[in-house]
Amino acid sequence: MKERVVGYVRVSTQGQVKDGYSLAYQADEIERYCAQHNLDLITIYKDEGISGAKVDENELTIEREGLQEMLFDLKWRDVKYIVVLNTSRLWRADIVKVLIHRELKRYGVDVRSIEQPNYSIYVHDPNDFLINGMMELLDQYQRMEIALKLGRGRRKKAQQGGYAGGRVAYGYKVKKGQKTLEVNQEEARAIKRLFELREIHPSWSLSELASQLNAEGYTTQQGKQFTKVQVKRIIDRKEFYQGVYSYGDIKVAGKHQAIL
Repeated sequence: MKERVVGYVRVSTQGQVKDGYSLAYQADEIERYCAQHNLDLITIYKDEGISGAKVDENELTIEREGLQEMLFDLKWRDVKYIVVLNTSRLWRADIVKVLIHRELKRYGVDVRSIEQPNYSIYVHDPNDFLINGMMELLDQYQRMEIALKLGRGRRKKAQQGGYAGGRVAYGYKVKKGQKTLEVNQEEARAIKRLFELREIHPSWSLSELASQLNAEGYTTQQGKQFTKVQVKRIIDRKEFYQGVYSYGDIKVAGKHQAIL
């Protein structure tokens, strides 16, 4: 009998085509791996344009809808492994790794990493532990090095009150090849409605606010229903929606049009 597995793919930026890490490449490799190892691949979950280090430190929840859906489905899906190209697709930050390990161990699920054939969250061999740890440290070092280089340019741009790159905030859009934020009118209406609801119902929880937005037909950037994670993200960006641009310790009047 074939062992049942699910796959997971992620890219950290919209349209990323870095060799070995595009969504299509990852999915193809997972399907090929499962066929070669006689595994029953049920489905492949995906997250596009979201960092593997992203985590809501206050709620201790991971801000990736595809990953959240996969972890939730483990409650009822009888699967043996999660198959990934590399563990960096699942996590980059240590806190995210701890959270994911906790959920997987709760349901007795392990990780099959194509590029790390000896990897297991239940590993006891000290040599495997050392090798896997070194590979993850190297991956984290490369991420920090890239972030440092990008940060210098983005910091200079932010000091001038302009969009410094990265994922576009909900409520805005950027034309291809440009770095000027424009208001997404449909999403802007959802933002205005959220803050209206907060003012009318100050005692409502994040979940209640999300439910009301969903009931009124508003959706996320991906066209899905709101969760408390997305609602909190919008609330935390109130100053940005008021026209203030922040990047690190820099806070200036933004060049983007205010929504609130």
